[in-house]
Amino acid sequence: MTLSEEDYIKAIYHLSKDEQKGVSTNAIAAQMDTKASSVTDMIKRLAEKKVVHYKKYQGARLTEEGKAYAAKIIRKHRLWEFFLVEKLNFSWDEVHDIAEELEHIKSDKLIEKLDTFLDYPRIDPHGDPIPDSNGNIKKVEKTLLSSIKKGKKGIVVGVKDSSSEFLRYLDKLNIALGEEITVLNKEPFDNSVLIKLNDSEINISAMTANNIFLKTN
Repeated sequence: MTLSEEDYIKAIYHLSKDEQKGVSTNAIAAQMDTKASSVTDMIKRLAEKKVVHYKKYQGARLTEEGKAYAAKIIRKHRLWEFFLVEKLNFSWDEVHDIAEELEHIKSDKLIEKLDTFLDYPRIDPHGDPIPDSNGNIKKVEKTLLSSIKKGKKGIVVGVKDSSSEFLRYLDKLNIALGEEITVLNKEPFDNSVLIKLNDSEINISAMTANNIFLKTN
């Protein structure tokens, strides 16, 4: 597989989690920031390699082989993110683009040694599960902060938006994985949320609350 083909496989994998049927070429084009015609050409190539099912007007779906390949790429990406944060002291907003390059390294032996060196981490720095060597992904039970009722609390276990801008914003608020958040109030007018974090009370927007995952008791 070329680097471009791997990027498409990963994009289809992520988009298919929100699609009951096939993923449209327009959705893939938006994700990859390219033209729909270019997507169609790539999908045909991937179909020839038997990693994608494609029918005109029905979108693209990964085959079982394609899903396994996508899990392999995601495993590498998230292990590298963990390594960069835990061993090289990068911040969580810096690692995505670097891991995008490192995920294309072909050596399976290197990745297995990296996993062993890191003591088999199960989640990456953004709270996303790391697939195991067989491609299995353990589901993490989590609820969006925006869905938590007043008076309830939970532990931050992940983010929906992992963009550098959002992660830097969370750093300003001192919101990080493992922090306990209590919902003190929810404003009906704009759905903003008043939370307690450590000993501080913070008012956050509906958009922010809709991008933070908590694990509740």
